[in-house]
Amino acid sequence: MSATPFASPSTRRPAPVRWPWVLVALAWAAALLAALTGRRELIDHHYLLEESGLAWPIAMVVFLACWQVMIVAMMLPSSMPMVNLVTYAARRQGRPLRILAAFLGGYAAIWTSFAVLAFVGDTGIHHLVDAWSWLATHTFLIGATTFALAGAFQFSPLKDRCLTACRSPLGFFTRHYREGAGPAWRLGVRHGVYCVGCCWALMLVMFGVGVGSLAWMAALTGVMVVEKAVPGGRRIGPAVGVILLALAALWLAHPAWLVPATAA
Repeated sequence: MSATPFASPSTRRPAPVRWPWVLVALAWAAALLAALTGRRELIDHHYLLEESGLAWPIAMVVFLACWQVMIVAMMLPSSMPMVNLVTYAARRQGRPLRILAAFLGGYAAIWTSFAVLAFVGDTGIHHLVDAWSWLATHTFLIGATTFALAGAFQFSPLKDRCLTACRSPLGFFTRHYREGAGPAWRLGVRHGVYCVGCCWALMLVMFGVGVGSLAWMAALTGVMVVEKAVPGGRRIGPAVGVILLALAALWLAHPAWLVPATAA
C-alpha cells in the first residue's frame, strides 16, 4: 500500500473541495435557527442538567447529538486543509466516501470524547455547588477560573506543540497517511488528538460560558481558524491569552458585565 498519494509534482497541491463548506454552512444555519427560535437550550448543559427534567443519561445523549453541530460549525473550518488532503487521497482509492467517513468519524470521536468529559465534569461541578453553600454564592469563580485556565494554556508548550502539528497538515498527512478505511479512521483520531490538544481550552470557554451564543461561537471559531490555518496566525496566540486572562480578571471584578454576552 502506498503511504503517499502525491505521485507527481503537478499533483502535490490538491484542489480545494467544496462539500465540507456545505456542511459548515448547514451547521451555522442550524445554530442560527436555534438562536432565532429560542431552542439554544438543547446544547446548554446547565439547562439540560438543571431545568430540562430529563434523566442524566438522556440529557447527555441530547447534548452530544447537538454537539456534533458544534464540531462541524467550529472545528471543521480550521481543519479544512487536512480534509482537503484526505479527500484528494480518497479519490484515488476504491470507495472514497467510506475513506472520508472513516476519517471524519475518527476526528469526531475525539471531540465527542472531550464533550463527554466536559459534561461529566460539569455534572460534578453542579453537585459541588449544591453541596457547598459558599461556592453557591460565589459561582462567578467558575467562569473566572475557566477564562484564566484558557488564557494560561495559550502560553504552554503543549499548546505550541499541538499547534505546530495542526499548522503543518501536509507534513502530518505524509507521515501518517495509509490507504484503507481503518488507517483513515486512525488518521482522523490522531489529527483529532492534536486538534483537541491545541483547542481544548478555547472550547472549554465555549462550553463554560458561551454555549448557545452565536457571538462566542463566531469569535472562538475565528481565533481557531486564524491560529491553525492562516499564515502567521500562530502569532495571535499570546494576544488571545492576554485577552482571556483580562476577561478572567474582569469576571472576578464584575461578572455582571460579561454575563449578558454569554446569552447573546
